Amino acid sequence: MMPSINEDVIKELKMQWKTLWQERIDDKVRAEGIANRDYSMLFVEKGLVIFATKDFKALNFREILTCHKLADVDRVISPSPQVGGWGKFIRSVISSQKSSNRVRETRQRLEKEKQRQQLKKGGRGWLHC
Repeated sequence: MMPSINEDVIKELKMQWKTLWQERIDDKVRAEGIANRDYSMLFVEKGLVIFATKDFKALNFREILTCHKLADVDRVISPSPQVGGWGKFIRSVISSQKSSNRVRETRQRLEKEKQRQQLKKGGRGWLHC
């Protein structure tokens, strides 16, 4: 079974995206990263600022995939951390459920295992002279 055309395009886009970020030129004086060559599939030209520290709109891989009109962009990449992905869902929903169940179970177990301690002085308390 041969991979579909979309899968080939996605693989090529991912490879170009990876090389773009690995082979960029870092300008430490201006605190920005510059593309060192053309990446036609990513719509990036040589010398384009790909990231900077102030007043800058960063490149977005999701937008590039939608420009190529690929189906199921969400299956290719996970959502951004601001929106929340599987990790945020697990932390906010599943972990809280497990922890509340775990706390309840430990309380019940401790109540069953709890034994009365022997009273000091047979329950009369300390003798003060």
